[in-house]
Amino acid sequence: MNKNKRVLVTGGAGFIGSHLCAVLIEDGYRVVSVDNLITGSRKNIEQLISNKNFEFLKKDIVKDSLGIKKADYIFHLASPASPLDYQKYPEETALTNSLGTINMLELAKKTSAKFLLASTSEVYGDPEEHPQKETYWGNVNSFGPRSCYDESKRFAEAMTYIYLHKYALDARVVRIFNTYGPKMRKDDGRAVSNFINQAISEKPLTVNGDGNQTRSFCYVEDMVEGFMKAMFSTKAKGEVINLGNPEEYNILDLAEKIKKMTGSKSKIVFSALPPNDPGQRRPDISKAKKLLGWSPKVSLTDGLKKTIEYYKSL
Repeated sequence: MNKNKRVLVTGGAGFIGSHLCAVLIEDGYRVVSVDNLITGSRKNIEQLISNKNFEFLKKDIVKDSLGIKKADYIFHLASPASPLDYQKYPEETALTNSLGTINMLELAKKTSAKFLLASTSEVYGDPEEHPQKETYWGNVNSFGPRSCYDESKRFAEAMTYIYLHKYALDARVVRIFNTYGPKMRKDDGRAVSNFINQAISEKPLTVNGDGNQTRSFCYVEDMVEGFMKAMFSTKAKGEVINLGNPEEYNILDLAEKIKKMTGSKSKIVFSALPPNDPGQRRPDISKAKKLLGWSPKVSLTDGLKKTIEYYKSL
């Protein structure tokens, strides 16, 4: 049914992007994955390389011509996404989300492709509204160590709005809340990957601050299903939609849970809280439920079990 439909996934060798490519291929789409591999990895897509419906382009969407003449759908996920990565590559992050986004919007305009921007809960900054609804404008520092990511994603949303209204582009924005699962890099600096890898190697689990800051954790399978529904639902055109798991956990509890699940004897130690680190983060997903009929199904316990197995197998 979808065999002549051509899908472009930017950031397609990244954590979420590679899972998305696999599901699209399974559903019969022809997929072109574009990634410059600064934070993505060929390993994530190695099982797809031999598939005749899959093509990988090692290119940079900021400065390289992709040579793509036909696309029916563009999922734009390219960008370093963990604080460790975007602070290591601040300029690349800012340019990917600004110039790179403009380039992808232009491509969508030329090919009449439907467009999905993978934005982030970071557009809410350190929120003064809890949980965060799509209508909340955020509390973001434009001049700090996280601004290369937060502000460039806000700019990407603004450009998507312009193309939607000026050129009648069929576009939607999804704001991703914390996502975890297999294929997350061991060293990407996020709480779940940090804690699991510290626990299984019996190293101390490092908690930032007092550990009372909260996050919500969505398993990657659920997130990809949300992406698919947002792209392929006619109701999503022109909408901004939160995708995430509304169950909220404080970071110290997460560390304790992972320690228990891995049977680790590791100690929990505390380190300084990074600047502008949000105190609370939880999505209001009533819009995703109503518009897309989407809500996460995988519990934190089940998702962590699969993620622990993945890291142990490496």
